[in-house]
Formats: sequence, structure tokens, C-alpha cells
Amino acid sequence: MSTESADGGSANPRIEVTETAAERALELLETEDYDTTEAGLRLFVQQGGCAGLSYGMRFDEKPEADDTIYEHHDLRVFVDPASLKYIEGSVLDYESGLQAEGFHVENPNVVSECGCGESFRT
Repeated sequence: MSTESADGGSANPRIEVTETAAERALELLETEDYDTTEAGLRLFVQQGGCAGLSYGMRFDEKPEADDTIYEHHDLRVFVDPASLKYIEGSVLDYESGLQAEGFHVENPNVVSECGCGESFRT
């Protein structure tokens, strides 16, 4: 398990989290009665969607042994090794607007996305 903080320099690929996304995720974690000092948001990639891959997110009570852990604005983000190669360099943001509200991954590795933006290809 490796850990990287927002201000720490590590050889691991970076995953960033905006302050807005971290605040919203922490609110949701607390609503679900998770211990935010140990629990976190799992960000992963799975097969699916019309472009081949899609993002997944869920809350986990603790990281797995082989996860890379990122800490931004007091939020812990867990990423498994298989997903990391697809999302390294990404930024997790939270958007709120008239059309939609929710978490959004800005991924520099994407070469194409489906029309609805729910799946991608690297």
C-alpha cells in the first residue's frame, strides 16, 4: 500500500481531488456514518459502456493492501493497481448545475468518449 498526500512528492502517478469534490464526498461519508480517518472514496475503472471502459466510485471502510491512497483536503481516495494505469493524472471534481450534479473525472488519458460521456477509451 502506498500513500500520497496533496503536498507530498511521491513516485506514484498523481490523482488530484478538488476541494469541492472532497467536501461533498466527506459530507456523504459522514452521512453514512463512516470513520473519515480510515474510510474513503474508491475510484476505479471497469469494463462497460459503449466506449469500452467506465468509471466507478463507492465508499470503502478501509483501503485494500495493494491500493494507492491519495489524501486531498482530508479525503482519502483509494485506487487499485489495475485502475491506476487508466486514470493516472486525473482530477476528480464535483459539479453542480441546472443540467446535472455529481462527481466528474477529468482524465488526460482519454482518447475518445461515448456521446453521453459515461464511458471512455484510452
